[in-house]
Amino acid sequence: MTTGPAIEVRNLTRDFNGFRAVDNLSFSVARGEIFGFLGPNGAGKSTTIRMLTGLLLPSAGEGRVAGYDIVRESHKIKEHVGYMSQRFSLYEDLTAEENLRFFGGVYGLSDARLKERIPEVFSLVGLLDRRQDLTRHLALGLRQRLALASAILHEPDLLFLDEPTSGVDPISRRNFWDLIYAMAERGVTVLVTTHYMDEAEFCDQLVLIYQGRIIAQGPPGSLKRRVAGHIMAVYVDRLGEALEIIQKLPQVADAAVFGAGLHVAAPDLAQAEAAIKEALAREGIALLRLQLIEPSLEDAFISLIQEAGNGDRHQGTQSGV
Repeated sequence: MTTGPAIEVRNLTRDFNGFRAVDNLSFSVARGEIFGFLGPNGAGKSTTIRMLTGLLLPSAGEGRVAGYDIVRESHKIKEHVGYMSQRFSLYEDLTAEENLRFFGGVYGLSDARLKERIPEVFSLVGLLDRRQDLTRHLALGLRQRLALASAILHEPDLLFLDEPTSGVDPISRRNFWDLIYAMAERGVTVLVTTHYMDEAEFCDQLVLIYQGRIIAQGPPGSLKRRVAGHIMAVYVDRLGEALEIIQKLPQVADAAVFGAGLHVAAPDLAQAEAAIKEALAREGIALLRLQLIEPSLEDAFISLIQEAGNGDRHQGTQSGV
């Protein structure tokens, strides 16, 4: 792998029959970094990964992955990256070991190298005692680990993980992230897409993507500091009714359910607090607790989406759209 960024793209764009799935993305990923793509389903995350791994050509823009051009040298990229799709591309009628032998053949590993590498990888992902199990008999979390094993079998410089923990239980998710950290400590660059806010906190750098566009990028902490105004946690006895009431208050910028309570964003803390208390009391809703809190990554994401939406509306008004 050459020196310089592991991934660097400028104005990356992809259209499908007039629909723009990825819109003018530019970002850079340093070597050895855990880089997160955070966004809802349909935001363009998977399409971006497919372009970066050489599986899909961009409609416009340029980029380099592991030092290779994503258009002219896409075939070379595949030798240096591991790719784990959200559907776990495994053969369920094969054993775990047979799956690895198959993928080893795809990667061009010799029999001698496979004999060394398969036990190493099984040990790394905690499947050494399950290597002879049929894949379809493995629990989802174990199949997830097997998919990771197949992606790292050829010791790639770069690892692309596309929604790797979707549908997996919380304990398996956490264990999987321990594996990701182990990869990064060995110098592997990891680009991971997710729509889980707690997972995004584990990344060194984040890109927030919405409707195919980057709306913000930076470390998780700096993105949370971009939240304008104040965030309050509000706990009540009738959550749904309280949400509708609070959302309509002019002193409140946004309100959303967060766990057992509400997160309420407001530009002026004192005015919002007074308005919330008065409105809830008027409707006979008991206010159990109201407190100022530090913004979460989810608060930041919602705030930045709203900010991007307001920018779109302003631009549309200016242009007469």
